[in-house]
Amino acid sequence: MPARILIAGGGIGGLAAAVALARRGQSVEVLEQASAFAEVGAGIQLGPNVTRRLKALDLLEAASKLAARPAAVAVRDAQDGSLLARMPLADAIERKYGAPYLCMHRADLHAVLLEAARSLAPRVELSTGARITQVAARGDTVCAGASGLRAWEGDGLVGADGLWSLVRPHVVEGAPPPRATGHTAWRALARIDALPAALRSNEVQVWLGERLHAVAYPVRGGAWLNLVVLAEVQPGGARAQKQDPADWDQQADLAALLAAIGKRCDGVFPLIEAMPRWRAWQLNDRPPLAGPQDMVRERVVLLGDAAHPMLPYLAQGAGMAIEDALTLAERAGDATAADLPAAFSRYAAARWQRNARVQARAQRNGEVFHASGARRVARDAALRVLGAHLLDNPWLYGG
Repeated sequence: MPARILIAGGGIGGLAAAVALARRGQSVEVLEQASAFAEVGAGIQLGPNVTRRLKALDLLEAASKLAARPAAVAVRDAQDGSLLARMPLADAIERKYGAPYLCMHRADLHAVLLEAARSLAPRVELSTGARITQVAARGDTVCAGASGLRAWEGDGLVGADGLWSLVRPHVVEGAPPPRATGHTAWRALARIDALPAALRSNEVQVWLGERLHAVAYPVRGGAWLNLVVLAEVQPGGARAQKQDPADWDQQADLAALLAAIGKRCDGVFPLIEAMPRWRAWQLNDRPPLAGPQDMVRERVVLLGDAAHPMLPYLAQGAGMAIEDALTLAERAGDATAADLPAAFSRYAAARWQRNARVQARAQRNGEVFHASGARRVARDAALRVLGAHLLDNPWLYGG
């Protein structure tokens, strides 16, 4: 008999886990606290390690129809726009790693996963308005729900409910809340045909400055451009400190962004000025995982940001959640109810070191990208000489 597995969270990681587990024969119910399944945010980069997993789920073709396939990644100086390094993507990276490099809107990837989950009914049930605030293990079952409201019972529970996970405290008792990094990300989207010709590009463009950097790339089949500016400030000063730190879709405007970055990003200013609307979110994270015990406790296991939130400086947050989902299905996809605790433990043992490495590298990249003084000069010199060698990540993309 298949196990009954509850998944708290209907985002990218939760839906990927539902699809992967159901295709292995398990019975899954996804519990989404919102009133509808939807995704907020903007662009997302999917390296070959991620698209390889989408192919394993038979979803790469559907995702590719909604994605952009950038020609290259180009790194520039944020102050004057001069080119520091360039690495081909497109056919070159697909030949090397056996899978493409894609850029998508988060909502488009979420829609692909949601359609796949719905197609697997009745093995996948999708429930909305399902807020999980309490988790209790009762013998061979797990009960999850909210005080005084409906509760759900299953043989196991997957916490895929993000950075501010309400399942996580059951796995990691006494853990402090996510830590504020002092970094803020501003994001904007614009139709490419509405931009001046000089600002249009089918590449992943990166600009490195002092205590900030910016990233732009095409999404939605190349019809839209996604721009993110990440800086070590808080938008709006003291007023922003009063905003909910869990809100990653805060109101923002061009004036607040320019006040925050000053003259540190002149090389990107024309593109920044051309964007029609801005949103912002304050970045929070956790220290890298210390061991498998940070991901599992008996019949409850964590996945994605609930286990290992990371800064966006390696573009792998959603990617690691999708990797988690496939590994979880490999370890627990054919487990009986009695076998789930052991299967969950094998999953955590298989994933924690890679996730911890990506977390640590993302934090280090933030320091490198935002370097100043002599360290910035040395970084730029290394990029000019070594170029594509420094931009490639064989350990990541081939893993």
